[in-house]
Amino acid sequence: MFNKIIAILIIIIIILVGLFMYIYYSMESAQETTWESHDSVDEAGFNPDALNEARKYYESINSTAAMVIYKGKILFSWGDVAKSTNAHSIRKGFLSALIGIEENKGTLILNNTLEDYQIDDKPPLSFLEKQAMLSHLLTSTSGIYLPAGEESWGMRIARPSRGSHLPGDFYYYNNWDFNALGTIYNDQTGRDLFEDFAEKLAKPLEMEDFELSHTNYKYENTRSQHPSYLFRMSARDMARFGQLYLQEGEWNGEQIVPKEWIKKSTTAQTDVPSNTIFDYGYLWWVATEAPFSDLKMYSAVGRYGQSIDIIPELDLVFVNRVDSNRVSFKLTRSSVNDLQRLQLLQLILDAKRAE
Repeated sequence: MFNKIIAILIIIIIILVGLFMYIYYSMESAQETTWESHDSVDEAGFNPDALNEARKYYESINSTAAMVIYKGKILFSWGDVAKSTNAHSIRKGFLSALIGIEENKGTLILNNTLEDYQIDDKPPLSFLEKQAMLSHLLTSTSGIYLPAGEESWGMRIARPSRGSHLPGDFYYYNNWDFNALGTIYNDQTGRDLFEDFAEKLAKPLEMEDFELSHTNYKYENTRSQHPSYLFRMSARDMARFGQLYLQEGEWNGEQIVPKEWIKKSTTAQTDVPSNTIFDYGYLWWVATEAPFSDLKMYSAVGRYGQSIDIIPELDLVFVNRVDSNRVSFKLTRSSVNDLQRLQLLQLILDAKRAE
């Protein structure tokens, strides 16, 4: 009897070890990449001990993946950088790129109004609201204060009363504006923004984890007839998108996004009085206070701690992710706030040796 128990235990251990090895190598395989890496952080000009301190801080907060691309090569990747999770408001940076491509072609015109684009909602827009221009939606200053899909509780509470501001006069982070932009894009191009993202951005950038099945329109018709356009994306695919912007829209000798649009969209277009670090461009956050403004940093930022931070002065892209799809997150809402994310980024930048 004793021998049988021992035999069963050995079999169980073998099975568990085999299962562990399978999961381990599957994860390692999943994170293999075509991107070139620096031979060492030391040779790349970063202090290894200082980066270790940054890693300890990363592990002390609720980030689930982080990645730095420095001078076009991977400096480090922490956590599961291959897992595609909810991109949250980083989606707006993706749409900004697509709009820039179409604006360059003349399909979309920044000074055209919602009346020109035949945009309405339920309840109907007023005559004044219909005078909001495409540029106002891009800067979240439309003056249209209606319920919207994917609107957080905080956004609902902060939403101004309808008719309280003219188009272009007042910044309010407004999902109505962002979702209506998706409708305008699809209506004016006669195409689908997800399919265009796949063809015009994901494919030429050789994104390694993106699939069309990772996108969906979320309809909340009791709020608005304009759906939210949602993406799930991995940290390493976000890094490619950030690198595209760092390279002023050029990838492998091809101009993917117009250089002029990169500059325009990542330049502060409207003041954000409630934010002491960033103002707003065309769906991008632009650092206007030191030390990040000195580095010309601009960012795509999403709920719970998602970010693509692009730092032209250092030729560096930083990506931070919080997997809000995991079961534990749904129970605890363990997110990373802006101060924690920027503290992590600062620790990484502090590890950079002077050249």
